[in-house]
Amino acid sequence: MNAIERLKQKPILVGGIIAGTLVSVCLLAWGVSRSMSAKSQTATVKAAPQPPKQIVALGRLEPAGGIVKLSAPLALDGDRVKELRVEEGSTIRARQIIAVLDSVDRLQAALIQERQQVAVAQAKLAQIKAGAKPGELVAQRATISRTQIQIEGETNTQQKAIDLIKAQWDGDKAAQIETIARIKAQWDGDRAAQSAAIGKFQVELANARSELNRYKQLAQQGAISQSLLDSKKLAVASFRQQLQEAEAIRTRIENTSSKQLNEAQKVLARIQSTNRQQLQEANATLAKIQGTGKGQIVEAQANLTRIAEIRSVDIQAAQAEVQSAIAAQNLAGTELERAYVRTTTAGKILKINTRMGEKVTDRGIVDLAQTDATIVVAEVYQTDIDRVKIGQKATITSQAFSGELNGVIDRIGLQVNRQNVFSDRPGENLDRRVIEVKIKLDSNDIKRVSSLTNLQVQAAISQ
Repeated sequence: MNAIERLKQKPILVGGIIAGTLVSVCLLAWGVSRSMSAKSQTATVKAAPQPPKQIVALGRLEPAGGIVKLSAPLALDGDRVKELRVEEGSTIRARQIIAVLDSVDRLQAALIQERQQVAVAQAKLAQIKAGAKPGELVAQRATISRTQIQIEGETNTQQKAIDLIKAQWDGDKAAQIETIARIKAQWDGDRAAQSAAIGKFQVELANARSELNRYKQLAQQGAISQSLLDSKKLAVASFRQQLQEAEAIRTRIENTSSKQLNEAQKVLARIQSTNRQQLQEANATLAKIQGTGKGQIVEAQANLTRIAEIRSVDIQAAQAEVQSAIAAQNLAGTELERAYVRTTTAGKILKINTRMGEKVTDRGIVDLAQTDATIVVAEVYQTDIDRVKIGQKATITSQAFSGELNGVIDRIGLQVNRQNVFSDRPGENLDRRVIEVKIKLDSNDIKRVSSLTNLQVQAAISQ
């Protein structure tokens, strides 16, 4: 493009620039105007009166008295349920039996036994008051006489035993003394006879020695033969041997007789000791019989006096036994009553935790609640609690029922706890600190939600 053509197009460019600038100015002016208008409207809105603020909190439906976990008594904990008399949803009255425990038969038998004990104690009291029977008095007197006769018989028998021991003692002692005398006499005789034999052998030995000496001289003279001299030597040796044997026999007689005499004296001493001990034991037995017999007679006489006497202390003791038996019977009745599990208040059975045949655990037997007095327990965030007052109105909503429920603040908790009810929304704070606020519902609204215990709801508390 040449210079002339550029000059011809220049006014067109300038005009476009001017037109663009004017449009920009107009748009800026319009924006400022709208901004000022918006501020003016905002100021107008702020100046307008605001609707009352609300405190919104999650909560749950709950019976006014809470959920009661009805279980077996502590003494029967772990027992089995024999009979279940309610179903879930049943409406029950106060003191109504809801279950019977398996121990009912055992406790029933215990009660029957205690009743029998009461009857026995009462019969015993009546017997004491009536006094002893004439037949019992006669029987007791006969017992005393029989005891006396028995003691006399045992005494005579034992005395005869003592006399027999003494007689046997004297006989054994005399016999043993005679045996000792016989041993001594035999010893003396044997010793004398053996001494005579030794004396005879001594004389014969002396004669044989004298004869041997004489024959020795004759042999030297050649008057006798050598064989005859040897025979005399043999005779001396024979008499010497006989003398030695006789002396040995005398020694043996001395030892044997001495031993026999010692043994006989020991037997005599043993007889003396044994019979003395037997006599002492027999005398002790006699004394025991006499002492025991006297005690038996005294006891029998005391029993006669006791039987014949009606003492006030016996009547009091029997009356105490009757009272004790009645107390045991009442206790057995109380234990039996524990086998029948009853409700403490009227209400509705929410859940059955233990069926027939099952053991009662820490879950209890049933969950019971007064659903005709349902309330709302709202968990108010701790920073909002200062704005909550008793008597404030509240509106309750939930997806489980249509419309709204109306109520008023009835009670404000005194403890800060962790939040228990959650909305399950992403990013929700699960560690919030809340205070429980109880909302009393209108009577008409209670009927709508009486069967929705523990339902999660949303409470809006008006300021």
